[in-house]
Amino acid sequence: MTSDLSRLLRPASIAVIGGGAWCANVVDQCRRIGFAGPVWPVHPAKAEIGGTRAYPSLDALPGVPDAVFVGVNRETTIDTIARLRNMGAGGAVCFAAGFLEAEAELGDGAAMQARLLDAAGDMPIIGPNCYGFINYLDGALLWPDQHGGARCDSGVAILTQSSNIAINLSMQARGLPIAYLMTAGNQAQLGLADLGRALLADSRVTALGLHIEGVGDLRGFEALAGEAQARGKPIVALKSGRSEQARAATQSHTASLAGSGAGAAALLSRLGMAQVTSLPQLLETLKLLHYAGPLPGNAVASISCSGGEASLMADTALDHDITLPILTAEQSNALRAALGPKVALANPLDYHTFIWGDVPAMTATFAAALDGPADIGVLIADFPRPDRCDPAAWDCILTAGAEARRRVGKPLALVATLPDCLPEDVAARAVAGGLIPLAGLDDGLAAIARAAWLGRHRAPVAPLLLPGAPRNPRTLREAEAKAALAAHGVRIPRSRRAKTPADLTAALAGFSLPLVIKAEGLAHKSDAGGVVFARDAAGLSAAQEAALAMPCTSWLIEEMIVDAVAEVLVGVVRDPAHGFVLTLGAGGILTEILRDTVSLLLPATGDDVTEALDRLRLAPLLAGYRGKPPANRDAILRAVMAVQSYVTAMTATVEEVEINPLLCTASDAVAVDALITKGEDQ
Repeated sequence: MTSDLSRLLRPASIAVIGGGAWCANVVDQCRRIGFAGPVWPVHPAKAEIGGTRAYPSLDALPGVPDAVFVGVNRETTIDTIARLRNMGAGGAVCFAAGFLEAEAELGDGAAMQARLLDAAGDMPIIGPNCYGFINYLDGALLWPDQHGGARCDSGVAILTQSSNIAINLSMQARGLPIAYLMTAGNQAQLGLADLGRALLADSRVTALGLHIEGVGDLRGFEALAGEAQARGKPIVALKSGRSEQARAATQSHTASLAGSGAGAAALLSRLGMAQVTSLPQLLETLKLLHYAGPLPGNAVASISCSGGEASLMADTALDHDITLPILTAEQSNALRAALGPKVALANPLDYHTFIWGDVPAMTATFAAALDGPADIGVLIADFPRPDRCDPAAWDCILTAGAEARRRVGKPLALVATLPDCLPEDVAARAVAGGLIPLAGLDDGLAAIARAAWLGRHRAPVAPLLLPGAPRNPRTLREAEAKAALAAHGVRIPRSRRAKTPADLTAALAGFSLPLVIKAEGLAHKSDAGGVVFARDAAGLSAAQEAALAMPCTSWLIEEMIVDAVAEVLVGVVRDPAHGFVLTLGAGGILTEILRDTVSLLLPATGDDVTEALDRLRLAPLLAGYRGKPPANRDAILRAVMAVQSYVTAMTATVEEVEINPLLCTASDAVAVDALITKGEDQ
């Protein structure tokens, strides 16, 4: 969808269709926010709605509306949208439910949504089944409820699929200026990516926050990421659906496919969207990005007047991708001059309260702590509640912090360990002084870590590999799977198949030792007793006897790979919501227990794979651990890229590919077990 949304999002006139309380609320909220243009309620029987004169029909309006809130039932919504399209309206919000999200309950939701799309044609519509949006920049809204936001000149845009979460976010009291707050509903016509691109196009928007239940259009999200990068505007995303319960609730609520948590995380990472795990983190990260933008690094200078706060900072930093660089000699000298001999100098710094209230000394201290290798400073201060205490004695923090930031020229965040201890008026005063107010130490450090990640993210060079939708999937025999992968460059063991006991005897007689005998057709062969080893001639007879007792009718005889440094899992799964998910991890029989994995989306570059391997807890084994030789990383990389080559050639039919384990030696990387599930092209 490429329609121009400027009339809808920044209207000069608004029409409200319907006579219920929701429509009256839209009229009232337009008045409260100070909308400068006319608001035209439309109802065939009511003389006024929300205290404003109502018109009996669309034909009776004094002009063609730029933006329309359609608050009538679903049948009437379709008719109304068709008439608005014919009269040249700028766009509409469809409030009514009962469309695709209710297909399971009503049976005709999908058909009704198709009719709505046909009625809209090329006229932009948001929804159905959504609240609409608030434009705090221009004072324009199509919003049927209360909200807690305020007008601003610039700020972040927040886009969510949940109307209730949007209301909650509007009530934030954290000092975050919100330029747009928008809900997407069913995304019948305009998806999250379309709406996000329209919001980023406003020069007054500094960053975009997304609450995502289901992705939907992968190419659209790639375009959104490209638009954000081109405009230099970061995106922060909270993706729900990591749990099985959340995925079930998401599908019934929004009729969108949530997909796997690993796939979603890999997608957001690939697209350069900083992923957070909570709404507070979303707000704090957006706030930091609004005031400071992405950070060049993750080095933090911590400043507090309490040893307890300094310890809490050091401990909390361990939970985030944060570093606390040691003080330089120049910093130590400047801090000693400002603080005297009684204070231990370190980062995190506990400057005690010897200089409390001495603004010049506090300024010198804060500036010295900030003027080093850190990318951002964190000034910890929890302010007293004003209804029971006098916070005037804390003014010195704001004054000294503002001057220190001005002197050094680096971002300085004012962080309260408890969100309750950073009142909204204090946050506003901090902003006026050039400080960045962050509510809560844990969420504040999460925001810093995500802003630093954004500062070093590399844009992908290739579009996502889109999965097909194969029918009638089946799992190939191990020998078939290995042969298919070997054709693309995967190193596999020398092998022979035996279809009868006589074949087994003949195959073993001519096969070099040591060897492995595997039962064909068994899943999890090791657990089911389907693997035996013959390391020398003395053990060959016993191995053959054990093989004949296996619950199978054919066998695979393979060379045994010795001197393995590590066992690695290489797997690819078709994720309809996010693409093909490549998983690298610790392999072998302990894969599920160790859960040491990293996920990427295909296509991945060699550098991507190398960085992923380095992030595994298994990485020290691959590098050579306690005197053992290192694994051949080039061989591992060749194996992974060969798997990618196979999947790329089979995008329409492949469901899953797994090598577990890939035995990694000092000279080679061999797929000793492989699985492929594939189907037929649709």
